[in-house]
Amino acid sequence: MNYEQVLTYLYERLPMFQREGKGAFKKDLTNTIALLDGLGNPHRHFKSIHIAGTNGKGSSAHALAAILQAAGYKTGLYTSPHLKSFTERVRINGVEISESYVADFVTENQQLIERINPSFFEVTVALAFKYFADKKVDIAIIETGLGGRLDSTNVIKPILSLITMIGYDHADMLGNTLEEIAGEKAGIIKAGTPVVIGANQPGLNHVYQGKASAVKAPLYFADVTVNQTAESLIHQSFDLERNKETILSGLETDITARYFLKNIPGIYKCVEILNQVGLDISESHLRKGIASIKKSTGLKGRWQILNETPLIIADVSHNEPGIAVLIDQINMHVSGQLHLVIGMVKDKDVESILNLFPKGANYYFTQSSVPRSLSANELQHQAEKLGVSGKSFSDVNDAIKNARKNASNTDLILVCGSTFVVAEIDGL
Repeated sequence: MNYEQVLTYLYERLPMFQREGKGAFKKDLTNTIALLDGLGNPHRHFKSIHIAGTNGKGSSAHALAAILQAAGYKTGLYTSPHLKSFTERVRINGVEISESYVADFVTENQQLIERINPSFFEVTVALAFKYFADKKVDIAIIETGLGGRLDSTNVIKPILSLITMIGYDHADMLGNTLEEIAGEKAGIIKAGTPVVIGANQPGLNHVYQGKASAVKAPLYFADVTVNQTAESLIHQSFDLERNKETILSGLETDITARYFLKNIPGIYKCVEILNQVGLDISESHLRKGIASIKKSTGLKGRWQILNETPLIIADVSHNEPGIAVLIDQINMHVSGQLHLVIGMVKDKDVESILNLFPKGANYYFTQSSVPRSLSANELQHQAEKLGVSGKSFSDVNDAIKNARKNASNTDLILVCGSTFVVAEIDGL
């Protein structure tokens, strides 16, 4: 099979969470273990860092990859979902896996895949691990897909684990309370492996302490605070403080989404622990990596500027914590009218998220092409119940075009609410 045939095979044959929702979520590791065993257990042949959480895990993964690249390590990066291309999921030093490798992997292992009948995600995990082993990476950053304990990536034995902020995303599958959800994420904590808790959520500390104690894993809570010193549409600067004393000043990052700063304490603590377990990451490596995350790793969709006049920004924020910080940043930068192009998937709390946005914005309801997407008409209907009116568009690009017609040069057009809606923006 060629690359296009392989993509059709993967998308149409295998259960896929992005397309089907929780029906495609496998609650055990049996298939992944069987796949990897058939491939010679490639995950045992490279060092790894494992990251779970509700918000911040993706950008934290990219940040750590950029820092390790700056330190000279051949660094693998596995993240999901992709925005434009399947190959975005698997990178080494920022370079996406080749289409030919993907085609050859699936073609050569088709009988194994069909014998096990795994999900789309399980196959992509196996593909990533085989690629990293074949290319002999020094270390790989592995982001969980959903949850942690039963996530397909949770077969690795990392040198470090990181858990970012916990929220109510996917509560229908992971638990009805933050403690239950944190318990699922804490499933990545391994015996003897240090784990960093990146977010300041004291009410969940007992969950992590209990799990870490049970498996005798060294537990570290992020202990620095971030003091933002400058902010623009293209970069932000900040200092790091510990015990009210500045330990690093004048750090810059090219991730301009303000919510990214919430991940910095966990990222910094990870760098400290990595140095303790034998890696060599200097302050200059940290500064260089943090300053060029987008450039080094190809990260997209985080406060991404698509146009300057009028200002058009795309952001993949899609749950309450992320949207809340996004709104704060909008209020800091926009003096004109807000034009909100928004689409969501069916399993989100539409009411809670829409209530975060200003009622006076101009609304353009849209949808993506994935079956999980909430139709633009239904989203509009639910919004009208909350006193919010707008127009519906079945294609995000049509919604953006309509918003541009109505926007003045000082207005902001924001596209958000769903990773899949952002992914379908032309030219992203």
